[in-house]
Amino acid sequence: MLARRVSAFARSFATVVDNAGVKVAAIDNGQPTTAVTFLVKAGSRYESKPGVAHTLKNFAFKSTAKRSTLGTVRESELYGGVLSASLTREYLALTSEFLRGDESFFVDVMSSFLTSGKFQRHEFQEYVLPVVEAESIAASQNPATHALELAHSLAFRSGLGSSLFASPHSHVSLDDVKDFAARAFSKGNIAVLGTGIDSATLTQLVEKALAGASVGNVATESKPSTYFGGETRVESHGPETVFIGFGAAGPADPALAILSAHLSPEPSVKWSQGLSPISAAIPQGTSVQPILMSYSDASLFGLLVQGSSAEGVKEAAKVATKALKESTGLKGDALKTAVAKAKFAAASSLDGRDGIFGALSTKVFANSDASIEATLASIDKVDAAAFSKSVTAITQAKPTFVAIGSVQALPFADEVGL
Repeated sequence: MLARRVSAFARSFATVVDNAGVKVAAIDNGQPTTAVTFLVKAGSRYESKPGVAHTLKNFAFKSTAKRSTLGTVRESELYGGVLSASLTREYLALTSEFLRGDESFFVDVMSSFLTSGKFQRHEFQEYVLPVVEAESIAASQNPATHALELAHSLAFRSGLGSSLFASPHSHVSLDDVKDFAARAFSKGNIAVLGTGIDSATLTQLVEKALAGASVGNVATESKPSTYFGGETRVESHGPETVFIGFGAAGPADPALAILSAHLSPEPSVKWSQGLSPISAAIPQGTSVQPILMSYSDASLFGLLVQGSSAEGVKEAAKVATKALKESTGLKGDALKTAVAKAKFAAASSLDGRDGIFGALSTKVFANSDASIEATLASIDKVDAAAFSKSVTAITQAKPTFVAIGSVQALPFADEVGL
């Protein structure tokens, strides 16, 4: 029934390859504002030197051959638009949000960074490096963020294991950034995603913006991901934190979305306890959050446990580990409930632009079906036997275990049942 309700929404997706070889996907639901994202395969897994992807991200919207940094700021404000840049392990995203009718200007602003960025030394030293350092320090002081960074390093080592953040005392040079940008800003590495704009209109604008531009045709490459696992402990202040994770190479498994929905302590009714096997058993003052990070060729699933005391976190981690292992026997109404929750989470994520762009990003590059119908159908196909097989396979791998906080009191992996 849910799939039928969103069928009209799903059909409004259109994915094309324009004459310039750049993939374009757009959806228009008649909203009064438009958002366009230039998605570039320039995430940390592709970087040529640690920290260079993070540094390149902070060069976004600086001086180009068409306009200065100040000019970009002033003109964007005159249009009432908002510009932003973000980085994942696979993609650099340049996004503009604006009123309908102003798409020509904002597509030009973003494309000019890809085609004619100046990468000036004074901007590198005065604007880029201070922000890179501040973001890196902030990430290292956030236990949850720090735990996920360490988990990726243990799980995948290189490639997806590369940090999103440069070292606070990074040795990335301006030439390193220029070389990485020259390699990454290739037509084969670029996809353009839009909401609130017709696909044909966006395709035409992108084709015009990149026509005759000195953008190469060499796609960035990374070695196929391999899962390893491991354990590490870091002394730190802040909430006591433990991450218990398992990874797998290959495309995303819909069974993991069902597992995440089953274990999530978040109730469906406010102020209720919910039916999760975790919510009723963890000590007061602790929290357990399922984490599912899917990439083009690997996934990392885990449980992020946090609390004010190491003893509470240790007990909550034991509960979470037990619930995870017992999930292999999920069937009947419990499985139906988890499937329904996973389908709702997948569908509701498309209510916002971030969710739409997240759903489209990998699928656009892979030329796979980006519709919500395909996503819901893949979840529906998971029966009890398939679910048990997937969960058993991932939990039999070597775990990824990270402890951050009072390491003398926080548990080791074998003390929580791993």
